[in-house]
Amino acid sequence: MYFPVHGGVLRKRVGYVYAVDGLSLTVGTGETLGLVGESGCGKTTVGRCILRLYQPTHGRVVFEGEDLLTVGPKTLRRARRQLQMIFQDPFESLNSRHTVGDILAEPFIIHRIGKPADRAGAVAGLLERVGLAADAASRFPHEFSGGQRQRIGIARAIALNPKLVVCDEPVSALDVSIQSQILNLLLALQKDLGLSYLFIAHDLAVVKHVSDHIAVMYLGRIVEYASAGALYEMPLHPYTQALIAAIPDPDPQKKNVPPLLSGDVPSPINPPPGCHFHPRCPYVQARCRTESPLLEQFGRPASGHWVACHYAGCLEGAAGRR
Repeated sequence: MYFPVHGGVLRKRVGYVYAVDGLSLTVGTGETLGLVGESGCGKTTVGRCILRLYQPTHGRVVFEGEDLLTVGPKTLRRARRQLQMIFQDPFESLNSRHTVGDILAEPFIIHRIGKPADRAGAVAGLLERVGLAADAASRFPHEFSGGQRQRIGIARAIALNPKLVVCDEPVSALDVSIQSQILNLLLALQKDLGLSYLFIAHDLAVVKHVSDHIAVMYLGRIVEYASAGALYEMPLHPYTQALIAAIPDPDPQKKNVPPLLSGDVPSPINPPPGCHFHPRCPYVQARCRTESPLLEQFGRPASGHWVACHYAGCLEGAAGRR
């Protein structure tokens, strides 16, 4: 996904923001794939491209055998019943002028499901499923706390019994005590409804709790992919090692792990040549500055651990491992 950049008096295109560049992901049925990385790395853009809230510059989005970027409006409309999103901000994602009942009835109205008399019962069932009273339907979003609003957002996302839900940092705007409740709710709904999640977050501790597999993203590209257990036990990419080392440890007897990174994330308008991570990498070599590494499988063919680093074998067990 490349966003054009305009400048000058005539506002001509002077470049692109390379938000997502050469990324490939697969989410299995009933699986949670965690997508992690620093702010600005392109995580949210990936989710919006999958749902075609953005029209990607190039590539394919294949859902149940159909490329969603080439299908017509009617087919896309049917597919969108199976693809939903939980947004990051529970304050901005709900229309403040509509009651909760109107918000939750809207998916049924748009897709012409059920009669008006039946929709009230469906709305009440959705509210109870996410832990809210049925009489909440007559109230407005501003009458609820942040955690309750996110429950309403989750109810809206599951209203049409989707197969894939893109969770765009669904707990980052909530208090820590509420985060665990929302995460447990998502896990319970996944078990009951057979949902697949693309779980976007920057908090690796949260992602570890809910994910089957994790993809680590840096400047528009995947730099490491593995099962949740393997990624935390043996992070291979120096960026992943730094992210895991930055997770706070509640044990006061353990010494703080020194930060492995320096500098800021490069501009996606003018990404560095070679490995995008090389300006911040503590193990950088000459090859890294000129040659972009491929995402390749590490170790045994059945390991399922992929990493984009020229020297991943040398970094196994390096600093930052937990």
